[in-house]
Amino acid sequence: MPLRARSAFFALVILVAGVCSPAWAQAPTKKPPSSPTAPTAPAAPQSKHYPILLLASGNNPAWSLRIGQKGPERLDRPGYPPITLEPAEVAHDPSGDAWTYHAKDTGTGTAITIHLSREACFDGMSATKYTFRAVVEHPQLGTLSGCARIAAELFPRITNQIDDDADDAAKKKPAPETTVTGSKPPTAVAYVNSADKIVLSRGAVKKIVAPAGTDLALSHDGKKLLYVRSDPKSGPETTIVLYEFDTGRSRDLVHGNVRQPFWSPDDARVAYLANQDQKWQVWTLQVATPETPAPLYTNNIDALQGWVDVHILLATDLQNAYWIADDGKISQTALLQNIYGSSFQIRESDAIRVNPGNPDLLLVSANYTTPPPGAPANASHLSGGIFLYELRAKRRVILTPPDQSASHGEWSQDGVQVFYTARLSSGVPSTYRIFWDSSAPKRYVAATSFVVGQ
Repeated sequence: MPLRARSAFFALVILVAGVCSPAWAQAPTKKPPSSPTAPTAPAAPQSKHYPILLLASGNNPAWSLRIGQKGPERLDRPGYPPITLEPAEVAHDPSGDAWTYHAKDTGTGTAITIHLSREACFDGMSATKYTFRAVVEHPQLGTLSGCARIAAELFPRITNQIDDDADDAAKKKPAPETTVTGSKPPTAVAYVNSADKIVLSRGAVKKIVAPAGTDLALSHDGKKLLYVRSDPKSGPETTIVLYEFDTGRSRDLVHGNVRQPFWSPDDARVAYLANQDQKWQVWTLQVATPETPAPLYTNNIDALQGWVDVHILLATDLQNAYWIADDGKISQTALLQNIYGSSFQIRESDAIRVNPGNPDLLLVSANYTTPPPGAPANASHLSGGIFLYELRAKRRVILTPPDQSASHGEWSQDGVQVFYTARLSSGVPSTYRIFWDSSAPKRYVAATSFVVGQ
């Protein structure tokens, strides 16, 4: 082992022993009597942090937390983006068997506390006996109780390199853009290209669907596309058109003053808004028998936001979001002001999309009330942003960078990617992709009105 690597190894061993083994620190050692003239040595630094790497977890609800070398680093919950934590001060109980960690939820700025005590703990899911008990206190998520263990497999590894290579930057791997793993680009998408034509893309095959159109909706199998065609000669009258990728044929489904079609999760039904009696009502039709549409909800609605599941639709007016069941009754209502907060405006053109795997998680596209620092100079008061909102916890996290005026956010089918229209200072809109933890935003295609199928 080269001298430098061997020295680093023994230095780390000494550090781990001093931080992670209180019993060692308490063992008495005999020292020769000091000379009366010898200067007094400074007190050895006492670490308040224990241990170097630890994993805590609990259930009901399920959660996990990583405490790293500086303190709490990340809080995970199934179905939600990870919460990045910024470590703060650590308080060490004089007993030596308890620690209180302070940290900040970087997405919201909320202060949280983690209590760790060295005592036997069982998670109620198995017979495993854990070394620590852990309690997380988050003002929005509540109190999360569980157990913790030392994560020996995550301790830093020492690689023995020859001295010539130790500082070779060319051999160092760059940090990953995102911690999201296993996500794949969609294989079937539709959009409006720079020439305003509707394009349906499946794999490597792209087809021009129509010379123009709005309100695109792609089936979950990626084979059928709905869009709205306007007829200038008939005034406000519009038509919902169905295009089939395999045959390349189009057919009219519904004609009248109609808009915002959405496929049901099983692709068997279509919901849309129809103007009847001077009200925008929610109607549905069976794809197999489109000639017999029927009203579902006849009160006035400003926007249809899509299906929550095969039995429930989400719709909004300028005050509330409504969960409308198959029988036309409202099963749940949420005040939009609570969802938007004071940072965003409420408009009928806003998009609210439910996460495909978690109905508690909303993706909201709206205009800022006041443009944030760094917003495009040409955006003025119309600067838009996209944020995530948790209905139960009332937790709101802005997803898109402030230098983009973002709109029309759509989930991928895996629920961890978001595609949206972004307008930068250049003024040219394009579709961008970002992960649900706000990582790795990048330009995806020179198009707008992007929707995802498979």
